[in-house]
Amino acid sequence: MMRPTLSVLATALLLGACATPGPKTAPPPEAAVTPPSAWRADAPSGQDVLAADWWKTFGDPRLSGLVAAALARNADLGIAEARVREAEGLAAQSRAALLPTLNATGGVQKQRELSAFGTAAEPLAAQAQLQAAYEIDLWGRLRAGDAAARASLQASRHARDAARLSVAAATARAYVSLTSLDAQLATARATLVSRQEATDRARRRAQQGLTSNLELRQAEGELEAAAQRVPALELAVRRQEAGLALLVGEDGAGPIARGGLEALAVPQPAAPLPWALLARRPDVAQAEASLAAADASLAAARAAFLPQVRLSAAAGGLQVQHLDPLSIWSAGGSVLAPIFDGGRLRGASDAAAARRDQAAFAYRKAAQTAFNEVESALEGQGRLTEQEDHARLQRAAAARTLDHARKRYQAGYVAYLEELDAQRGLLATELALSQVREARLLNAVALYQALGGGWTGP
Repeated sequence: MMRPTLSVLATALLLGACATPGPKTAPPPEAAVTPPSAWRADAPSGQDVLAADWWKTFGDPRLSGLVAAALARNADLGIAEARVREAEGLAAQSRAALLPTLNATGGVQKQRELSAFGTAAEPLAAQAQLQAAYEIDLWGRLRAGDAAARASLQASRHARDAARLSVAAATARAYVSLTSLDAQLATARATLVSRQEATDRARRRAQQGLTSNLELRQAEGELEAAAQRVPALELAVRRQEAGLALLVGEDGAGPIARGGLEALAVPQPAAPLPWALLARRPDVAQAEASLAAADASLAAARAAFLPQVRLSAAAGGLQVQHLDPLSIWSAGGSVLAPIFDGGRLRGASDAAAARRDQAAFAYRKAAQTAFNEVESALEGQGRLTEQEDHARLQRAAAARTLDHARKRYQAGYVAYLEELDAQRGLLATELALSQVREARLLNAVALYQALGGGWTGP
């Protein structure tokens, strides 16, 4: 009986070998990544790795405290951490497929039966057995599955690191925007006080007959315009506080301790050469690990065309009432070779190849996004600095213009409209100065995030 069995196994192996899917396809050439030779922006460059706590370079301990709280309590980071644990479990499951399995079984059976002489009996039979099974991974299907699971685990860890960087950057941006709104609100309140004084002065002059009621009505209109800007900014501040509280994981949306916009330093980190950037971005590393996982899954799908060889063995004892115990055992092997499945394996292989190509293009997109983000932030460094310098000069000029216009109006040389225009000009320049300062700080946050935030990999 042994020779026919061997003949069947050999035939199955031969048929399975004939079902090989052919050469493995390479990723599309369009998905290849070619880093630029240098940055177009005129910005400082360097190869030093950024500090992991880059937010401290803004010089505000309140900001540092908020970022630390966000990294400890943010809900999105909790989800990312749970996904890592899930990937660890799946990786352990795939790794276990490479090892033999050993199971214990046991059973007790009692039944009523008749002997050949018509005598009734109720024997009790008990059986215990150990069963072992092992698949010989001849074609690397299980090893490829294990490699795919390990790469997916690495991708989930990189995704967690990318989420941490994203949360830290979002917290810093929210804090900067909050201080900018505070500065704009302070400007609006100061303007309201100035407009109230101008209105009182216009009212007195109108009562004394020195000016017409037209100037008084103009002053009252500007007072109301300044008054309505204050509650609008107060609402924006409250909403920004609530958003920042959500980022740091706080249940309430109460006041948040913070400093001033002008007290924040504007760091200017150096950028590495483009070819070195990809190793410093966790999102790019995630895309690379996902590509490796997809490639290993494709290898496993293609290995499924080939025969699967399994070994099995069992040993145990049988105890029957009124009989001596018996020892039983078995050992053998089996081969599962696909011959015809209606195209199921071919479809699975084609789908795995398509997923690998998707992962290749996703990596290309992640790399291109990284280059574009760094380039944009580097361009903003110099342009926004220049813009802030001009905004400060414009604000100083607007303040001098208002001072001259006010003196000329009080001396009776010009109408109130000239002072009114000067007030409007000063308000606009002060608000613009706060906004361009905010833009410089937000650009610095974006640059730190684009450079990977000091991430160095696992």
